[in-house]
Amino acid sequence: MEFPQQQKPADGKIIYPPGVKEITDKITNDEVVKRLKMVVKTFMDMDQDSEDEKQQYLPLALHLASEFFLRNPNKDVRLLVACCLADIFRIYAPEAPYTSHDKLKDIFLFITRQLKGLEDTKSPQFNRYFYLLENIAWVKSYNICFELEDCNEIFIQLFKTLFSVINNSHNQKVHMHMLDLMSSIIMEGDGVTQELLDSILINLIPAHKNLNKQAFDLSKVLLKRTVQTIETCIANFFNQVLVLGKSSVSDLSEHVFDLIQELFAIDPPLLLSVMPQLEFKLKSNDGEERLAVVRLLAKLFGAKDSELATQNRPLWQCFLGRFNDIHVPVRLECVKFASHCLMNHPDLAKDLTEFLKVRSHDPEEAIRHDVIVTIITAGKKDLCLVNDQLLGFVRERTLDKRWRVRKEAMMGLAQLHKKYCLHHEAGKDAAQKVSWIKDKLLHIYYQNSIDDKLLVEKIFAQYMVPHNLETEEKMKCLYYLYACLDPNAVKALNEMWKCQNMLRSQVRELLDLHKQPTSEANSAAMFGKLMTIAKNLPDPGKAQDFMKKFNQVLGEDEKLRVQLELLISPTCSCKQADVCVREITRKLANPKQPTNPFLEMVKFLLERIAPVHIDSEAISALVKLLNKSIEGTAEDEEEGVMPDAAIRSGLELLKVLSFTHPTSFHSAETYESLLQCLKMEDEKVAEAAIQIFRNTGHKIETELPQIRSTLIPILHQKAKRGTPHQAKQAVHCIHAIFHNKEVQLAQIFEPLSRSLNADVPEQLITPLVSLGHISMLAPDQFASPMKSIVANFIVKDLLMNDRSVGNKNGKLWCPDEEVSPEVLAKVHAIKLLVRWLLGMRNNQSKSANSTLRLLSAMLVSEGDLTEQKKISKSDMSRLRLAAGGAIMKLSQEPCYHDIITPEQFQLSALVINDECYQVRQIFAQKVHVALVKLQLPLEYMSIFSLCAKDPVKERRAHARQCLLKNISVRREYIKQNPMAHEKLLSLLPEYVVPYMIHLLAHDPDFTKPQDFEQLRDIKECLWFMLEVLMTKNENNSHAFLKKMVDNIKQTKDAQAPDDPKTNEKLYIVCDIALFVIVNKSTTYHLESPKDPVLPTKFFTAPDKDFINDKEYLSLEARTVLLTGKPKPASVLGTVNKPLSVTGKRPYNRTAGSETGSNVSGHSEPSSPSGNKGREQGTDASETGASENEENPVILLSVTPAKTEPVKNKEVNSEQSATGNDSAERGKKRAAPADGSENMHQSPEENQPDEVGAPVPPKPRRGRPPKSQTPGSTEKSSEAKTGGRGRKRAAPTLESPGGLEAANVKVPKQQKDTEAKKTPAQRQMDLQR
Repeated sequence: MEFPQQQKPADGKIIYPPGVKEITDKITNDEVVKRLKMVVKTFMDMDQDSEDEKQQYLPLALHLASEFFLRNPNKDVRLLVACCLADIFRIYAPEAPYTSHDKLKDIFLFITRQLKGLEDTKSPQFNRYFYLLENIAWVKSYNICFELEDCNEIFIQLFKTLFSVINNSHNQKVHMHMLDLMSSIIMEGDGVTQELLDSILINLIPAHKNLNKQAFDLSKVLLKRTVQTIETCIANFFNQVLVLGKSSVSDLSEHVFDLIQELFAIDPPLLLSVMPQLEFKLKSNDGEERLAVVRLLAKLFGAKDSELATQNRPLWQCFLGRFNDIHVPVRLECVKFASHCLMNHPDLAKDLTEFLKVRSHDPEEAIRHDVIVTIITAGKKDLCLVNDQLLGFVRERTLDKRWRVRKEAMMGLAQLHKKYCLHHEAGKDAAQKVSWIKDKLLHIYYQNSIDDKLLVEKIFAQYMVPHNLETEEKMKCLYYLYACLDPNAVKALNEMWKCQNMLRSQVRELLDLHKQPTSEANSAAMFGKLMTIAKNLPDPGKAQDFMKKFNQVLGEDEKLRVQLELLISPTCSCKQADVCVREITRKLANPKQPTNPFLEMVKFLLERIAPVHIDSEAISALVKLLNKSIEGTAEDEEEGVMPDAAIRSGLELLKVLSFTHPTSFHSAETYESLLQCLKMEDEKVAEAAIQIFRNTGHKIETELPQIRSTLIPILHQKAKRGTPHQAKQAVHCIHAIFHNKEVQLAQIFEPLSRSLNADVPEQLITPLVSLGHISMLAPDQFASPMKSIVANFIVKDLLMNDRSVGNKNGKLWCPDEEVSPEVLAKVHAIKLLVRWLLGMRNNQSKSANSTLRLLSAMLVSEGDLTEQKKISKSDMSRLRLAAGGAIMKLSQEPCYHDIITPEQFQLSALVINDECYQVRQIFAQKVHVALVKLQLPLEYMSIFSLCAKDPVKERRAHARQCLLKNISVRREYIKQNPMAHEKLLSLLPEYVVPYMIHLLAHDPDFTKPQDFEQLRDIKECLWFMLEVLMTKNENNSHAFLKKMVDNIKQTKDAQAPDDPKTNEKLYIVCDIALFVIVNKSTTYHLESPKDPVLPTKFFTAPDKDFINDKEYLSLEARTVLLTGKPKPASVLGTVNKPLSVTGKRPYNRTAGSETGSNVSGHSEPSSPSGNKGREQGTDASETGASENEENPVILLSVTPAKTEPVKNKEVNSEQSATGNDSAERGKKRAAPADGSENMHQSPEENQPDEVGAPVPPKPRRGRPPKSQTPGSTEKSSEAKTGGRGRKRAAPTLESPGGLEAANVKVPKQQKDTEAKKTPAQRQMDLQR
């Protein structure tokens, strides 16, 4: 090989170190290597001060840069030459011996290529490679390249080489020398080109980062070290890409967001100038671009130690604004980010809360779902990370319209409860913070959806009282949970056990049907059971098919039936139940079918009917806990429960379980503990213990004689001298569990009947209760002796005498403890009369007639039967309520219902319009409960139409809910019971209309048939009922209703068939009803599905010769009813808005409809004549006034007509009452109606009946007229209005509602004239 021409000394001779022969291409590679090693050693030992040696070896240095060495194929030769060149740069620094730029470029590219040898740390030559790196790093040899025009090529190659060779086998020195080398190039150069920057940044991209973690770490440290220099270059790069959109400037343009994230994690100052550019990008018009920026910023803000939110508030605020982005994925990404942010930056929770609140109402289900996940995830990590407001959002979503969202919210809360309340993982403060969760979860059991109910049951069994705990621990958990629940949650839990028990009974009855021979009737009964069971499972449609299949399998597999019978057996233990469920599941499983919906449905059924908590062992454990509480050795206070409360709630728990698991109580130990409870002073505890004995003690007499002998005297004592509730339970307990009950009851009856003394009413209550229940339970034995007691003592001595003077404070109601003993005795005396009659169940002695006349007289006289004015207003209210309730109770017995006259029915109906709020409230609830159980005749449902006149909105809302519930129950009953079609007259809800029409025709307020205001009242009442009935037009029910009303017009009023005025009022009410039906329905003209049947008790049979086609409503009256006229505003400024167009309701935009969230548009169905929306979703227990409130309506009268938002069970919508201002019911008049105040009897009728109840000489019909109590400040505002068998409340800010928009103006002069009139007298035969 020819050597190229080199710069040589004057003599032109290359001088080699001593001992080194000339290196030429004529020698072997091994010899070249051997000689080069000696050269390397020589250069290694030289330093910069050896001027002579430097001059001497200059030709050799030039020779080593020749092509022979730089392109030598032997890697050992190249390595040794590179080491020599590195030392040459060190020795001759700062001036290199090479002056040619091309030669310098070749040399540095050569050295760079040799650095690739650093990759293999196990190579024998690694130390030389390391020496090479160390040398050039220390000397900063590459800085010479800054003078070259194309130095960038060298640097890029160097950076790429170093990043490619770095690996985890390198030690810290290798890293350090590489960093020194690269950082000197960056920091001492004029700037970093984009290509060189790319060579660094490419290692940060996730794909490369995962391939070579060491290269990533090296880049990270390099960037940190050179941040001051490189930041400008980075900012320029991102500016080009983000702002100017020049993606061609770099191959990394598409990875800008990944790079920003990594650079921020490395050193935030690297992005000092980049962040404002991100704010610009957040406002991009491209949704996908905004999404990418949001994803990036979510990671930056949410990073563990990030201070970006505090350092860059404008960017943080701009980012928060994306929570309200129009693009759904952007909002979703923001919500997901919130979880990390809450966990890593609790200080930002306040900023996030408001935005999460809005998103918790987002129209998108996925976003609402993720809001819950975000909050719960943070809460599970540390409860301190989520504030009460955030937990409140999850609480709201338990009522979301979507099942997926509700489920997530409920399960999330359940997990928090288990973590912090059950396991106490964060102490008492955390447990207290989420103590509301247990109540809230159980409240959801009130929802209609079967999915909600099933999930609550699952949560209870897994998170609240985990079924896999040991019995003692499990029962301790239940014992203290029950003690801490609020009353509504307790009711829900009781209802849950009741539903599970009922389902067990249904399955048990189904298995019993399998034991009977096959027949058509048996198959029909089996089908009915299957349908009932299916209704208790999710997706009832599919459940029906699966239950049919399950029933078929049961019929074919006897072993399966045996297992199922064992599962639902009263004696089945929790452990046995677990085995049975597994066995049944195994039999039904199909290995070839990975997803088996049939098996899943059967599992749902088994989970509901399996006794996972309660068995005999569990009851014993509960009783032991109760004993510890009684002895004072329990951990009650540590569990946050006072001992007295623990005992009371423990007994209540056992009482509830005694209904559902009575067999589990049968042990001497359990009964001994209950006997101890009977001796305690706490009245509630003793009462509950007696009830447990009553429910579970059927075998005490035969199997536990010692318990029997101890129990009997205690029960006798409680029946004679206990509290009224204890007495009732004691009598029922004796009747239920002892064989010689007649003897036992006689031993109680006789001394009590002899000791009755009306002069000491305080001691009368318990005897009256015991006597009443004894006569009801054993009528054959005690009916006759009771008759004399009733006639001589109850009526003559107690009810017909007022011994004491009541409190004249003018209040219409007072708390129970303030009721006078005498009135309390009278109330219980009335109840005794009812129980006595219900026991006899016949009217052979005409005692029922006499009792009904007595009760009617009580109502007519407003509760003051003697009319001696001794009794207080509040006590009169109690007696009116008792009398009305008594008539209602008697009507549940068919033999007494038949003898209740229309007049007596009307009197009791008017109690629902009583002047006292609490009377109206309690009476309405009693009627509702009896109707729902189908115990009351259908006519009593018509009473609710009078609630349209109630001045309190909550009462109207409650009445409407009662109607909806009753109608639903009756229709469902008809569907489920084929035999019910034979009793449609008493079951079909539409048949309430004739009763309602008759009741309204005899409304004491309806005195002037053509008075527009009275007609509007009637229409209000009619529409209150018809609106609910006409919601659905099932089987042309609208046509059926119209035909029914048409038929009524062809009859006469059976109450007074020959009285033209009475019949005219009946026909006017019919015309108003027809007017409403025609205006509200578009299908009334279709053919009626069947011919209606009218009740003969209220209407005469149609006369074929009588055709009534007269229109009783004038044209003007129809106009008023249709459009309404302005009515004078009340003092408080009530405004009634007339309908703008006939047949349409004006649209009132509510605040809730403008939010863009998942707000429901559900409202009352629109109607042609302006259907006013009534209050929906109001809980039946809401009253709007306290039990002890004297003037509840006065409060309402000064409150703006606006309701709080009501949460729909499906939606998170808020129903604003501003749109329903014109929908409020029952604004009352102040002037009394003529002929409605008092009623007289003829003298010959004023005789005592057979039970000794003399009729008052001047019984009044209704309340005292307004003129009798002018200006009285003591009386309720309800008591200041005219009577009609009930008092009216003062006008409120609510408009009348219903079909009209306003009432007719009444001239002041006319009002004054009417106020001065003497109320008309009206006859009533109380002897009838």
